[in-house]
Amino acid sequence: MHLNKPDPRFTSSPKARRNFKLAVKMALSLVALLWFILILDSVLGLELTRFALRPKHLQGLIGVFTAPLLHGGAEHLFSNSLPLFISLTTLLYLYPRAALRVIPIIWIGSGLLAWMIGRPSLHFGASGFVYGVLAYVFISGILRLDMRSVAVSVMVWFLYGSMIWGVLPIRPNMSWELHLSGAILGVALAIAYRRWDIAPVKRYAWEDDESVPEWFPQQEKPAHDSSREVSSVETPTPKIPRSNEDNDKPSE
Repeated sequence: MHLNKPDPRFTSSPKARRNFKLAVKMALSLVALLWFILILDSVLGLELTRFALRPKHLQGLIGVFTAPLLHGGAEHLFSNSLPLFISLTTLLYLYPRAALRVIPIIWIGSGLLAWMIGRPSLHFGASGFVYGVLAYVFISGILRLDMRSVAVSVMVWFLYGSMIWGVLPIRPNMSWELHLSGAILGVALAIAYRRWDIAPVKRYAWEDDESVPEWFPQQEKPAHDSSREVSSVETPTPKIPRSNEDNDKPSE
């Protein structure tokens, strides 16, 4: 398997550094917003979980938009904060064009799919969105086969590979439906946008050299057919004796 090396002039450019800082700020802003909502809910007793996703109920469709913003407590949000920050930063930095579509599709689509397949219970938390973004980042790195994307995919698998068990109904109080919905969308979107945000590949001087080295075996010229060779020296044409019939003809 051949891995392409992104051009350092692209990955180390001032624009790339600015994009990374912007991605970090945006990811931190979302995490801070989730903690602000949780603290506000706890202090004021707003009981915002009533806006959670309620599958197969029309009034529960509001959760398609609000469920990722709500958490059952500090422990629940703390478990989602770090993977959300890492996955969202990676998505925004490595795949900025695709992120403009991937983020809203996973945010809303995972809720819609969970609303259709989920159990009749309250579903909330950012974990469905996290599963979708992590799946997108992991599959995208495998499909693109450049060193930077593959390295990020390996890191994601090393840190959060065990989260794959979260798509199975093994814990009664866990919304595996949201996890599964997000993961399905993340994989599908990674395949759909596999040609987006391709980093320029570093090229070496020898790749543009069209000269053929001396040691390279070249095709030999076909051997001359000796039977068709014609001598440059003209050979005298032998005289053909006249036949007897010509000798018998009377002279005029």
